[in-house]
Amino acid sequence: MPNVTFHWMRVQTFCYATERKELLEETMETLLGDADEYTEDESVGEHGNVMTILEARLTHQRQYRGLFGNLGPEVCSWILEDMDNRLDDDCVFYMRLDKQKAVQGVYEPAHHGDVIAITGKVQAHPARKEVAARVLSEFLAGLDHSGESSPASPESSG
Repeated sequence: MPNVTFHWMRVQTFCYATERKELLEETMETLLGDADEYTEDESVGEHGNVMTILEARLTHQRQYRGLFGNLGPEVCSWILEDMDNRLDDDCVFYMRLDKQKAVQGVYEPAHHGDVIAITGKVQAHPARKEVAARVLSEFLAGLDHSGESSPASPESSG
């Protein structure tokens, strides 16, 4: 497994006026574990509705392992299968989790807008997509999901 997989990682979601912020905060904390930087910013939507942007920055390898370990083996397998769509040419990883399912304790990739967005810059030397794909693949393959007490795993891998 690579010594360091990411330069940084950001996990972000929007809490709309119709949602319980405390429930989304709990969901993020369960997913993330021990994030160093956790911020909440107020914003106003296009129709004047107030929303809160919940964002965490991960900067340590143990945090990356914790996040992907919490996602579970099914989501990690899905990432491996969809690697070409998960990385861009600048070695940035992208994925979205279904926010409503995550609140229920199920982590599942999403293809809509109501999500928890996960973005991270993969450490690849040289900085090329194929090198980043190899680094991320080795990282995911090296995760130990056997002793996990993850609260959730996806029912389908979308």
